[in-house]
Amino acid sequence: MNTSIYIHIPFCKHRCAYCDFNTYAGQEDSIPAYVDALIREIDFVANQRIKESAIQLPGYSTSQLSDYSTIHTVFFGGGTPSLLSAPQFDSILRALRSAFTFTADAEISIEANPGTISPEKLTAIRKSGINRISFGVQSANTEELRMLERIHDFFTVIEAVSTARKAGFDNLNLDLIYGLPEQTLASWQTTLQRIVALHPEHISAYALTLEHGTPFGRWSSKGLLPLPDPDLAAEMYEYAEEFLEANGYVHYEISNWAKNKDEGETMKDEKNIHLSSFIPYPFFACLHNLQYWRSLPYLAFGAGAHGYANGYRYSNALRIKTYIERVSSSRFQVPGCEFPLSPAAVNQHKQSLKDDMSEYMLNNLRLTNAGASESDFRLRFGSGLLDVYPKEIEELIHNGLLEKKTSEFFENSEVYRLTKRGRLLGNQVFMRFV
Repeated sequence: MNTSIYIHIPFCKHRCAYCDFNTYAGQEDSIPAYVDALIREIDFVANQRIKESAIQLPGYSTSQLSDYSTIHTVFFGGGTPSLLSAPQFDSILRALRSAFTFTADAEISIEANPGTISPEKLTAIRKSGINRISFGVQSANTEELRMLERIHDFFTVIEAVSTARKAGFDNLNLDLIYGLPEQTLASWQTTLQRIVALHPEHISAYALTLEHGTPFGRWSSKGLLPLPDPDLAAEMYEYAEEFLEANGYVHYEISNWAKNKDEGETMKDEKNIHLSSFIPYPFFACLHNLQYWRSLPYLAFGAGAHGYANGYRYSNALRIKTYIERVSSSRFQVPGCEFPLSPAAVNQHKQSLKDDMSEYMLNNLRLTNAGASESDFRLRFGSGLLDVYPKEIEELIHNGLLEKKTSEFFENSEVYRLTKRGRLLGNQVFMRFV
């Protein structure tokens, strides 16, 4: 079973009013020290794995720890990772390749603001091994971009996509947000039409959420920002489903669509010990995000990064300065710090079987075709879905939010997946398994 790596880059030129991520504007001077700290954290975690593989520790086995040696996806998220220079990306990737074994076809993604790239930078990072870009577009409407406080316009998006293609990128995602205050269905339809005209391999579309502590959240609570209309947002979502399917995109996760390379081609899963047949993901599905949605392990590096490996859910210190200090200072090199934890880790939770089962349901039910597989669940946990969640599944099927299907992809298995109505009311479904 291969592992994924998430690297958080918390720097932004400007923090958007709706953003709830761990990001900081105006701290670009700290980027060199931050990159150095990332490399130290990568080395520390890799050495912990090697050290603990060499000795038999309670709760570990050598085979379990060796599972984390092979990496098949890396994702640079943020923030605005594209603020890093090409040599800085190269140094991080060299550290990762020295610490771990990469699969030959590893997916290496970077999030980028369309206004922070250049032909020279894209050409250089493509040569370093980065092969997938996710552009934060959000909207094709000038007024909506201004309201969201984005620093680009749609002409910049067109130019960024063209530049990425010339640099050799053949796997692009464009991120969108719908359900904006005062957004109309017609405006959303225009955005989707303009996005599809750019022919990205992957499209993500998320409903705006007004998070507590953000300017949008404060303005809304004071009546200064109109609340998004939930019925209109649902109509926008349903339009996206129909329009993107009509234009050749496969809806493989609640908020994500991807193309197949050739007609009818799907990704063959050769990496997961639990599954060995063709699975219902389009060729350009995001492999890294599938690691999350299938409740598979991933290591995390950087300020505020969250990871899941070796039975731990964990997260690092949020603030940039604190993160750098914890990784750099010997006083944080605590003896007995277990893999995958580093001196940057400030929260950790040893998962119980119940935790893992619950998270399996929350994650896998996001997959619109694959859903939660009876055979996969039983292989992982030793019990069937109906042994663990009989009442919850029965009630959700009765209420038209879940459906039971004979899997076309998992041999001799039933799968439970969200109905179209269930996708609109996903949170009501997920709450039943918490």
